[in-house]
This record gives sequence, structure tokens and C-alpha cells, in this order.
Amino acid sequence: MPRLSAEGRHAVAFTLNGRAVDGVAEPRMLLSDFLRHVIGATGTHVGCEHGVCGACTVEVDGMLTRACLTLAVQVEGSAIRTVEGLAPAPDRLSVLQAAFRRHHALQCGFCTAGILMSLDAFLKATPRPDEAAVRDLLSGHLCRCTGYTPIVRAALEAAAELSATQEETAHA
Repeated sequence: MPRLSAEGRHAVAFTLNGRAVDGVAEPRMLLSDFLRHVIGATGTHVGCEHGVCGACTVEVDGMLTRACLTLAVQVEGSAIRTVEGLAPAPDRLSVLQAAFRRHHALQCGFCTAGILMSLDAFLKATPRPDEAAVRDLLSGHLCRCTGYTPIVRAALEAAAELSATQEETAHA
């Protein structure tokens, strides 16, 4: 339970991409605003502020969550993963991020963080998706630049690469 200060603000602490963070939030401060303005993790974008566009998608305790619909005080003690936590190292992209880069699935990049978060979780749960399944997942995200085609291509390529890697590991 968040700790209330004398000014009516709450101390909020959680794990962000594997490291402990904390800050102070107004009672109705959204997680997206807390991440961006208090913690300084600006990879999570805010588009519609109604949970429709998907730009603010993050993982909270392993579940995809719209950060624009979640209060910062609700994540006290949670493990949060944002797009900044997808890369395996500061100088390396994840398989999915690299596929996005190769297929020019970024365009303006505004929707990209949320889409990457959703696709990362989806590909873990669905290692060999078909195009229809990827498009169905993407229906929860608004992208105005790409027409989704490069995103779908990148997701399918990443899925194939991840599956091949898993098979190689299983046979080793």
C-alpha cells in the first residue's frame, strides 16, 4: 500500500526494468506520467489518454497494461517492464527490435513502444503466429504511418528467428 505524505502525495516504489526506483505521486497521477515525468523513462508514450491507441502499453507484473489507465499508486511494489527493458544490453537490440529496424516498421516511432511491448509478450506466448494472429494483436494499437504491413513482416520474421533459436537450443 502506498505511503501517504503530509501533503497528500504518495511515495511509490517498484522495480523498473530490473532496477529499484521510487518517487512521489499525486493520488490521481497516471503511471504513464509517473514513468515519464518522475522517473525519466520516456520510452512509454501517451497518445489518446483513453487506453485506445496502445502507445502507453507496459508490463506490470508480467501482464500488459495501459499506463494511461493505471494510477501510479496502483503499481507500488510491482515489477514493471517498459520498452527500455526489451534490449538485452544497452548496445544491442532484441530480436524483435532488430526486425523492426530492418523492415522500417518504426516510421515516426510514436506507437512503436507499445506495439513492441505487446508483440514481445505475444511472441513469447505464441511462438509461431500466422499473419492473421499478428494482425489481430495489432488491432489494439493505432499506427498512422506504416499501414501495419512492415510491422507484420517484422513480427513474423522475429517469430521465425526466435523459434529457430529455441529449436537449436532444445537440440543442443
